[in-house]
Amino acid sequence: MKLSGARIEAFLKAPDSKARIILVFGPDSGLVRERIERLGKGVVADLKDPFRVADLTAASLKDDPARLADEAAAMAMTGGRRVVIVRDAADTLTSLVQGFLGDPKGDALILLEGGDLGPRSSLRKLFEGADNAAAIPCYGDEGGSLHQVIVEELKAHGLTPEADALAYLMDHLGGDRRLTRAELQKLALYMGGPGRVSLADASACVGDTAALSMDDLAMAAAEGDHATAQRVLDRLTREGTNAVTVLRALSRHFQRLHFAAGLVAQGRSPDQAMAALKPPVIFKMADRVRRQIGRWPVDRVGRALELLIEAETDCKTTGMPADELCSRAVMQLARAAGRAK
Repeated sequence: MKLSGARIEAFLKAPDSKARIILVFGPDSGLVRERIERLGKGVVADLKDPFRVADLTAASLKDDPARLADEAAAMAMTGGRRVVIVRDAADTLTSLVQGFLGDPKGDALILLEGGDLGPRSSLRKLFEGADNAAAIPCYGDEGGSLHQVIVEELKAHGLTPEADALAYLMDHLGGDRRLTRAELQKLALYMGGPGRVSLADASACVGDTAALSMDDLAMAAAEGDHATAQRVLDRLTREGTNAVTVLRALSRHFQRLHFAAGLVAQGRSPDQAMAALKPPVIFKMADRVRRQIGRWPVDRVGRALELLIEAETDCKTTGMPADELCSRAVMQLARAAGRAK
């Protein structure tokens, strides 16, 4: 069965008993791991329990295909239902899983932890089309989901973000759920106790080199500096940054330019428009952002946002190499900025 949107949360709270195997996959590896743990702990409280949890890899099953059925049918010495976790799941497991679904053994819950499987993935298609299996995609937090993660994580530490601080955190987090939580926990430690989180607090703790790399890319693309943009993009790719995460970071920057361009179209000056941006533009970037506001009027920046949305959609649906789609989008943005001089 194919799960998406609100159905994912409902399933996580009360998994369908017919789903003997669940594939959790996507570019947000932190969210993949979090959901695997959440599903597993719904059966076994301690996922390190060697009697009730088997932690395997796709490679180990390739060497010993029968082990999946053996682990699924095994009975725990201490009693209770077992959990079988298979890491690094990919299309190499499709035939094995298909055979198991046709004749499932035992009653263990089997969880497959996959990477960014595209829509053409045979494993993903198998899970989405099976009645006794489920596929749960995990994409980077954004919008309402990111807002909820930030607010709930800080609330657990007795903290409430001020509006500017929340905007800053949403602009600098997302893409990987585990990293997002780690950054918020670092912020909570910095705060030292319950209270309100100011913009100064948030900017002091969150958004070091990773955010700066994203900022460098967005600034270069918006200025038409394709060479610099490509160098930064290559660095991010080598570091393992997902293409969708990059595209969303670019979208956030161009959404800010779109907002400012709208104010300029209403008669405000570029300085007034820039002053209205939340979170505020940091001092060292002010001159560059001011020039970008003049370079990108409403209609042009609107087309840029459409391009980015289309690129993200293609990454998720076409099966084409996501890194190449992202690189092409960056090149198109830089070219558009160059023509706008």
